[in-house]
Amino acid sequence: MTIRVTTAAIIEADGKFLIVEEIDPIKGRVYNQPAGHVEKHESILEAVVREVQEETGYIFQPESLVGIYHLHANDHDATYLRFCFSGSIVSQSSESNLDPDILAVHWFSHEQIRHCRAQHRSSLVLTAIDDYLQGKRYPLAMLNYIGKEPQWRYDL
Repeated sequence: MTIRVTTAAIIEADGKFLIVEEIDPIKGRVYNQPAGHVEKHESILEAVVREVQEETGYIFQPESLVGIYHLHANDHDATYLRFCFSGSIVSQSSESNLDPDILAVHWFSHEQIRHCRAQHRSSLVLTAIDDYLQGKRYPLAMLNYIGKEPQWRYDL
């Protein structure tokens, strides 16, 4: 069994959450948090910062870990281990080219997210946001990357 390690970001501003509308090869048009796979020689924190920038054009500052989620997706016959972070937007990226699979970037209320759950990429979208709203937060210091110095920190 291969486990695919992924990251996702929960970004809330003024009671709304940053959501991407994207194309899934099996489900078609779906909604998701900015999320994606960890690449070779990349820390989990570097991956979530990169994915947010590639999918939304925003520079993301992770502040806490919301949860680690284990999912077997029957439609993809794959097992995922997803690290979901909360944090804030530091700035807008100077690059304007978003990932080609991203159709749009939205700010949705919790109610709007619940309303479109049939079109979520997976059940992890709402589960992670509900965990976030319940106050689940874990310190980033619990993640230890044995490798090069992390590149995700920004001077605020």
